[in-house]
Amino acid sequence: MKFQMIHENLNVADLERSLRFYSEALDLHEVRRKTTDDFIIVYLKSEVGEFELELTWLKDHPQPYDLGECEFHLAFRADDFDAAHKKHEEMGCICFENEAMGIYFIEDPDGYWLEILP
Repeated sequence: MKFQMIHENLNVADLERSLRFYSEALDLHEVRRKTTDDFIIVYLKSEVGEFELELTWLKDHPQPYDLGECEFHLAFRADDFDAAHKKHEEMGCICFENEAMGIYFIEDPDGYWLEILP
């Protein structure tokens, strides 16, 4: 039996703000959407790879999400690490750098951490 990872879900408070962030910061773009009276789910994808990021906006969840100790993250490999770092620095979204490991993290509008690797 084999399993393939296909997507990760993140719940977001402001869908449009999150869509702008993921487009600008990571070049992820909407590939499909499901809308009901209670929620909107948007799947994002880059032009490389098959993995998708699922953003879910819930109508009846006006408060920020409790991310606990935030000891989880998604990782992205950048084909031009220096240009990515410069872009994220300009966006003001770098939240942690580990120069010894050659990586850094950015934080999305809801507080989720995203690791950037060379």
